[in-house]
Amino acid sequence: MSDKPQQPNQLNQNTSNTDNSNNQNNNNQSPIDSATDTSLMNRSQRNFSDKVTGRQKSPKKYRGLAIIGFIVLVLGWLVFAFYNTLYSTIEQPKKMMTVEKGQTYYGLIDEWDKKQKMFVAPLAKLYVKTRIKTPLHSGVYQIPANPSFAQLLSVLQQGEKVAFVKVQIIEGKTAKDLYAHLSANKGIKNDVIDGTRVDAAKLGLSIPDAYTPNGNLEGWFAPDTYYFNEGTSDKKVLTDLFKRQYDTLMENWNNRQVGLPYTTPYEALIMASIVEKETSVASERGEVAGVFVNRLKKNMRLQTDPTVIYGMGERYDGNIRKSDLLEPTPYNTYQIDGLPPTPIALPSADSIKAALHPNNTDSLYFVATGNGGHKFTSNLADHNQAVQDYLRTLREKRAQAK
Repeated sequence: MSDKPQQPNQLNQNTSNTDNSNNQNNNNQSPIDSATDTSLMNRSQRNFSDKVTGRQKSPKKYRGLAIIGFIVLVLGWLVFAFYNTLYSTIEQPKKMMTVEKGQTYYGLIDEWDKKQKMFVAPLAKLYVKTRIKTPLHSGVYQIPANPSFAQLLSVLQQGEKVAFVKVQIIEGKTAKDLYAHLSANKGIKNDVIDGTRVDAAKLGLSIPDAYTPNGNLEGWFAPDTYYFNEGTSDKKVLTDLFKRQYDTLMENWNNRQVGLPYTTPYEALIMASIVEKETSVASERGEVAGVFVNRLKKNMRLQTDPTVIYGMGERYDGNIRKSDLLEPTPYNTYQIDGLPPTPIALPSADSIKAALHPNNTDSLYFVATGNGGHKFTSNLADHNQAVQDYLRTLREKRAQAK
């Protein structure tokens, strides 16, 4: 055999050794390293929705839930707002409400919101726009006690079915003013009023003839604001106003102050009408009545201008002259003793009360101050000074006005 070197075998052997060495190295590789390699390989291959990593967990699903939640909150708030706007109540007694010609639902909502502070006024307007189909009719409506806005709308939608007539009589006006007012009211049926007079017999009131001299019903109707059904007769209106005035007079008469210089309830009604015309200041009524009661007790003439004016009738042009004070008429209390023959106006309940419950005062005179109200005095000297003060105040005001 030849002794040639076996290089290829050595190469193979070396290669084999190398492979063995590599295999050995591979066999000696850490299990952690192997797992790491596998993990890295797998991570590079899986998508980002893998639940293990939590890199991206259904973002579209979360967004959808957020939108739904927001919509639910908005709808819930709208329901809450609508309910509180339409159905929350306000505290007020049952009353009449006048809708003038040309008024709109939107305008009424603005007025309601200004007075009552609605939860969300625009929602009320939206409700009216989408749900109310009937037009708003002018007229007088009866609003229930403690109403909600929804109740108000329900009443207003009755529209032409509601037919109330407003009768407003101001304190201190006369019976003639009342008759003229009723005659001009198209919603009141004329039965008993003839111009400026009323047929007392046809009216059928249970008043003694002595209390209606020559059929004069002055003073017997209670001034106030009333509402009657359209088509109500003037007889019905006058009867209702009489009953109210009569009840007020008799209630105060039966509980009157002792020692008053009246012999009948009618005389007290006459005094009440004078008090009504002498002052518009409520707090002065008792004192004014006290002055006139004192004068009657001392047999002094009342000397009150409103009685003179009533006696002048249509001749009164806004001024009282010296000749008017000297004219002897049944109503000129500068010329007659005691009370005039009838009331001179329609007195309020407060004036009737004052006439029958006057102040206990020593005052015998009073004169306007020129600044509202009157100056009351107990002797002529002080009264004359009060008159001079009044005249000076008028001069100063005229000078300031120039």
